[in-house]
Amino acid sequence: MEEKKKWKSALKAAFPHTIPIFAGFWFLGMTYGIYMNVSGFRFWYPMLMSLTVFAGSAEFVAVNLLLGAFQPLEALAVTLMINARHLFYGLSMLDRYRGNGWKDFYLIFGMCDESFSINYSAEIPEGIDRGWFMFSVTLLNHFYWFFGAALGGIFGSWIRFRTEGLEFVMTALFVVIFIEQWSKEKNHFSSLAGLGIGLLCLPVFGAENFMIPAMLAVLAVLTFFRSPLKRQEPAQRSRDKKE
Repeated sequence: MEEKKKWKSALKAAFPHTIPIFAGFWFLGMTYGIYMNVSGFRFWYPMLMSLTVFAGSAEFVAVNLLLGAFQPLEALAVTLMINARHLFYGLSMLDRYRGNGWKDFYLIFGMCDESFSINYSAEIPEGIDRGWFMFSVTLLNHFYWFFGAALGGIFGSWIRFRTEGLEFVMTALFVVIFIEQWSKEKNHFSSLAGLGIGLLCLPVFGAENFMIPAMLAVLAVLTFFRSPLKRQEPAQRSRDKKE
């Protein structure tokens, strides 16, 4: 009973953080469901895929993989290439995800870009269980994607609308998350490093391939400067108290 109360409180606290995600996931999920519908798949395919795979871009790519010849190694390579960034997300969340019991298994499975952004940067209200908060964020985002994909799969043959430019919804969402994180930071080194390295890697590797090299470079830079940045934190906290 106590755990149930903790989850209810955490769910209420997490929900406002996920409202922008709902807008993006609902539309993109519907687009995915419609895409699968017009590709010849029954409505339960996008429902099952969104429930068990939950990998966004990889789910769109999976449509062509399912329509083609059975090539499991190619499917593995393509999926790994698309979602390799989650390796870096996982490294960043090692400390935050530790010690949450069985919830850790779902947190690892359900970690997408949006859940990572919220769970990494959100200020959890006092009295709210950290593990249940992160679990609620992940569960809500998972449900939003599943809900949109299910609607698109069920009603896809009846719905007709133009989807050009719809993918920019998620780009705008990440810009908002970045601005919010920037406003909370006392030291902007990590944000500036990410922006600078990304801009340098973009012309070198191209828009299709710059993500992984940029993340490797960011990881290397932040690892190198980890000790100096940690030494600055106590001094920054003392300055904040004086102010």
